[in-house]
Amino acid sequence: AVLRRLREARDDLLSSGFWAASAGAVRTPLSGPAELPARCVCYGLGRFGRCPAARYQLAFLLLLLDELRVPPDRCALFDPAFSAREAAALRALGLCLLPENEEGKHDVEGEATVFYMVHCGKALYNNLLWSNWSPAALSKLVIIGNSFRGIEERLLSRILERDYSYIAKVLKGVEEVALPSHPRYLDTFNDTSVHWFPLDKLQELSPEVWDFVEEPMYQDCEDLEIIRRGE
Repeated sequence: AVLRRLREARDDLLSSGFWAASAGAVRTPLSGPAELPARCVCYGLGRFGRCPAARYQLAFLLLLLDELRVPPDRCALFDPAFSAREAAALRALGLCLLPENEEGKHDVEGEATVFYMVHCGKALYNNLLWSNWSPAALSKLVIIGNSFRGIEERLLSRILERDYSYIAKVLKGVEEVALPSHPRYLDTFNDTSVHWFPLDKLQELSPEVWDFVEEPMYQDCEDLEIIRRGE
């Protein structure tokens, strides 16, 4: 039943024109010298077996893999909320499950990688940036998730710099393009952008930006939107 409803969501995205419009945004970072992604990592998808928004986000992910020609077995997912039935459905689709909660700390290890993180907490994006904190590594990332511009606009700059310093530091080195707005999917994909980090822009940042590589701890953060390892 889960897979049938997922197929229906996929067909809905295609027939509504939303995917066709979104595919242009997805292709934007790949129109320059950037190499095509070899793999994909998905965090925070949610309970797609019972939540329609999460089901549409998963259907979008499957269309994304097709578009980028990333084989399903090169896409790994993690969400501590997945049920056993949902985990089985993902495996039936040929997708992989990450064995543990990485808290977003995933090193691309030299491979161009798309991170699909729709509506994830700010700490997950911050941790991901920290794990790949060099121009060489960041230039291999594409992040589909909450708009970094939106995060910058909504947060006081001192809070952004204190709690999410890697997001704050990379703002001048990131390009982003928003997914198109569609009345049927406003809650599902609102505030979602495709982000990429052109090597030439990263190399223009001051050398001191790259010197500080302390692991984020969030001890002063009042509304940490992340499930910690072991919780």
